[in-house]
Amino acid sequence: MSNPAGSIETYSVATKIVSTTPFADQRPGTSGLRKKVSVFQTPHYVENFVQPDKRLISTSMIEHQNLTMRMSMRRFTRLTNAFSKKLENLQAALALHFAHYNLVRVHKTLRITPAMAANVTDRLWSLEELVEQTSK
Repeated sequence: MSNPAGSIETYSVATKIVSTTPFADQRPGTSGLRKKVSVFQTPHYVENFVQPDKRLISTSMIEHQNLTMRMSMRRFTRLTNAFSKKLENLQAALALHFAHYNLVRVHKTLRITPAMAANVTDRLWSLEELVEQTSK
């Protein structure tokens, strides 16, 4: 940005570096959801937990999620006229897609929904129940 005097001002972000090491039982995915509350309250828990295992980093999971979105929602296919004109409509469509994907749809490899695998819910949601909950 320039000020009235014509000089250029720069803005910086203060970054705090915390020295951490991963937990011994840390695994990628939902392992953090099965811990006691006292574990979440330990100092620098988030910094430790979000450290990825670099041996398991792969773009195939992201590409699979992108493919699932393109196949499930018409607005993400190429050369389409079914796009969202408003940001709110796109956000609602994405939220509904991910809610259905995680709560209603039984995945073949898991044999349950991802939400059940992560202990977020203990039962399979019906489509009617999802629509009822989102219309509130």
